[in-house]
Formats: sequence, structure tokens, C-alpha cells
Amino acid sequence: MTNSRSVRPFYRPMRPHRRNEPHRAATPLELLFDLCFVVAVAQAASSLHHDVAEGHLGHAAASYAMVFFAIWWSWMNFTWFASAYDTDDDVYRITTLVQISGALILAAGVPRAFADGDFAVITYGYVVMRLAAVVHWTRAAAGDPRHRAAATRYAIGVTVVQIGWLLRLTLPSEWGIATFVLLALADLLVPAVAERPGMTPWHPGHIAERYGLFTLIVLGEAILAISIAIQTGLDAGEHDLWSLAAAGAVIVFALWWLYFDRPSEAPDRMPYSLIWGYGHYLIFAAIAAIGAGLAVSVDVERHLAHVSGSTAGYAVAIPIAVFLLTVWVLHVRRQQHGAVVVAFPVVALLALLAPLGPAPVYVLAALLVALVTLTVLLRGRDVGPSARVHPS
Repeated sequence: MTNSRSVRPFYRPMRPHRRNEPHRAATPLELLFDLCFVVAVAQAASSLHHDVAEGHLGHAAASYAMVFFAIWWSWMNFTWFASAYDTDDDVYRITTLVQISGALILAAGVPRAFADGDFAVITYGYVVMRLAAVVHWTRAAAGDPRHRAAATRYAIGVTVVQIGWLLRLTLPSEWGIATFVLLALADLLVPAVAERPGMTPWHPGHIAERYGLFTLIVLGEAILAISIAIQTGLDAGEHDLWSLAAAGAVIVFALWWLYFDRPSEAPDRMPYSLIWGYGHYLIFAAIAAIGAGLAVSVDVERHLAHVSGSTAGYAVAIPIAVFLLTVWVLHVRRQQHGAVVVAFPVVALLALLAPLGPAPVYVLAALLVALVTLTVLLRGRDVGPSARVHPS
């Protein structure tokens, strides 16, 4: 006979997970959520590639920063909520699938946002995701008396900010960037205010795993971007792109190595947990931008881009420097000391100088290989007292 306790109910009260729950791992629904965000990340990276290749650098940077914020923030909020309150009943699954539908709507609006500055479709998709999150938080407030104040503040704060996003669509386009910054800051403040009555019981190890999985997704998008660019060149009969492809692959492999070189957990104290969580926006956005920059370098090699080789080099070098400095702040400084800690910012600075010379992609690949080699050679020697979870 089927054990009734093993049958997933349509609805159950939303109780929190224990912060120290053993073997806390990503669920199939969380993995589906991540995979659907691949579409949005790919659209953002592809649009950035084409904008940079056409020489629209300022427009590319601003549009990419805004679009990727919507992608990252929606993913991040579900991730932290699910770490604390994943009940896996049917209502939870349906609500999460609505959030995923919002992600697909958002992805459909990315090309229009880059081409015409029209963020309407992105806003609709974003609001769908965030209002579905309000349903989650309302259930958490009802089912978890201990954290009811925090969950209620989340539900109210998210709702108010979404009204602001919808009202933004009625304002003149000249106010676009200013109102975006204002509302983005309001969104970022919601967790800082909501968690003050008592932190919701998310799992530090589970959060670190989820962030690692999303890092893999954006690394995959970087590989896909360079692969498609190389394939297009080969289909056009241009067979001298293999060395550039190899350098691009080395860059991506080095990024993977540097991010996953040391075990990590999300800090479990405020405000460090917010710094750690928010800081990953720069890591995720930088990795996807590196893929776009590598694709621009291929276009320059094929004489299809309207930018110089130096500009294409900066399209790779700047996000590499951002990645290195952010990993340094969030991971390396907390766990190591000595030469490795110094090496990350030094290589970031050298990366910014690489486009001033010839063959910047190859120089960047060599710099990252050197940094990886240094971390391997000094492994175990430069481990500092903060191989602990909390940052000093």
C-alpha cells in the first residue's frame, strides 16, 4: 500500500526548514527554475554582443545592467525563499511555475529593450514573477508564526515596489534610467528591512550550492556564445579561428576554476549575507558579459564588427576584472592570506591593461592561467583563519 505520508498534498501549511538541516540539496523544481532562466541570460548576452559589435557602447552597458538586474533579482529572491520554505505541495509548485512563466515573458522582452529602449514586456514578466513571490511570502506569514513579521514585510514591500514598476511605464522616457535606479534600490532595500525582525531560516550550504549552479549556467552561456560565433565563421569558410576559440575556452575554464577553487557557504549573519548575495550580481553579469565580449572578438577577427580590436579586448577585459575583484572580495579575502590575496587585484589591473597591446584575448587567457597556477601552487599555504563562514 502507498504510504499516505509519501503522497504530496495539494496544500500544506508552509513551515520553515531548519537552518542546519543535513543533506539540503537543490530540488528538481529549483533546477527547472534555473534552466528556464537560461533563456533570459542568453537573450541578454546576445543583445549585449550585437550592441557592442555595432559600437553602441554606452547603450549596451546601460541596457545590459538593467536587463540583467531584472533576471538576477528575480532568480535570487526565489532562491533564498525556497531555501527556507520549500513545501513542495501542489500550490507551491503551481505558484513557482507562474514565476517561471514570468521569466519567459521577461526573456521575450529583452531584444525590444535593447533595440528600442522599450522595457514594457520585461516589466510585465518581472511583475508576474514578483507577485507570485508575494503569494509565497503570504503563505509563509500564515504558516510560520516565528518569522511572520519578516514574511509580512516581504509581501508588503514587494507589492509596493511592483506598483512602482508598473507606474514607471507611464512616465516619460527621459526619466527611464533615474526611475529604474530608484526602484532597483527600493527592491534591494526590501530584504534589508524585512529581515530585521528576525532572519528567515535559509540554509547557508544550500544557498551556496544554488549560487554555484547559477554560476555554471552563466559559464555555459559564455561557452555557447563563443561556440556560436566560431561556428558561424567556419560555416562562412573562415578556418583561422581555432586559436581564438581555444583562448576563449581557456578563459572560461579559468573562471570556473577560480570560482570553485575553495568551498564556500553563504554567510549566515546580517549584513554579510546581503553583501555576499548582492555581490554575486557582478559575478553573474560579468561572466555572461565575457561570453558576449568573446563573441565580439570573433566578429572583429572576421571584420564584421564596427569596433576596433582594442574595444573588443575591453569588452572581455572589463568583465574579467569585475569578476576577479568580486570573487576576491566575497571569497578569497575571507579564506586566504598572502600572495593569492594580492594576486587577484593585481591580475585584475593587468587585465585592464591587456587591450592596450596586441592580441588581448590571448594575453587575458595567459593572465588567468597564471593566476590559476598560483592558486594551485600555494594551496594550503595561504589559508587564513577565515576558512570560517563569517567574513572578518
